Amino acid sequence: MITYQTDGTQMPKLKKRQTSAWIREVARSYGKQVGEIAYIFCSDERILDVNRQYLQHDYYTDIITFDYSEGNRLSGDLFISLDTVRSNSEQYQTPYGTELHRVIIHGILHLCGIDDKAPGARATMEAAENRALALLPSLRPGQ
Repeated sequence: MITYQTDGTQMPKLKKRQTSAWIREVARSYGKQVGEIAYIFCSDERILDVNRQYLQHDYYTDIITFDYSEGNRLSGDLFISLDTVRSNSEQYQTPYGTELHRVIIHGILHLCGIDDKAPGARATMEAAENRALALLPSLRPGQ
């Protein structure tokens, strides 16, 4: 089951059923099944608190993924800072909806085993994000 929650912020405009189906499709493309996935949309301040408390990192980020997966069943809590998503959207001149979905799938790709911290790994992650975004009907050209 995929759930969408907020913590101190408004729920972003999101087609939840379509997004959940897309997440499942991406997971299947990696040979995975979706278990319990919780998206928690929050502010920069909340994600900083989470980063400090659980990871001992003292910086803002767009997403923090807590992985509870077992075998091929993906489970986790994914905290997404809507403030940082908006800032990234402006900085990279991408539509907010595209950036939001990029971050949403970024966490799933982590759960699927894709790293973005090792040397050269960021390019692999970006390519995986782009392939996943191409599968989302609302982001396909002409739709």
